[in-house]
Amino acid sequence: MAADPSWEPAPATTAAPQESVETARSTPRSGGGRVGVVLVSHSREVADSTAELAKAMVGSGDMAPVLAAGGTDDGRIGTSAERIHAAAVRADEGKGVAILCDMGSAVLTVQALLGDGDERTMPADSRIVDAPFVEGAVGVVVTASVGGDIDMVVAAGEDARNYRKA
Repeated sequence: MAADPSWEPAPATTAAPQESVETARSTPRSGGGRVGVVLVSHSREVADSTAELAKAMVGSGDMAPVLAAGGTDDGRIGTSAERIHAAAVRADEGKGVAILCDMGSAVLTVQALLGDGDERTMPADSRIVDAPFVEGAVGVVVTASVGGDIDMVVAAGEDARNYRKA
């Protein structure tokens, strides 16, 4: 696949530390919305940057809701169940939420939230995507943005595990 010579990276932002979770929200489309995406990392900067990269790969099209839930509430490295929950609720347009995690306690925190089984904890049909973080995020965001259902979105992310670089 050839690079698009007209592509330019999204401008860098200097958002307030919690902006990615608290203010980023897509407007639901008619017909019930799309699958939402939440990117969970131990680092707020990694989650935010990965979200920006994945959104840039969609281009100027109709973007699915994509939220980053990185770091702790006070800006340290770590995970926050509250930030993850808030991002999932905001990303939910009624078609499910695909959640990608970087590693370790991010995965365990999401598994605990999903394992609760209480829809007040996580939106209905929220699923963890077992995929490499960056490559999976691109596949998930692109597929959700073109209107894929939750099964297609999860499969696109998990397919990233098979990407060969050599």
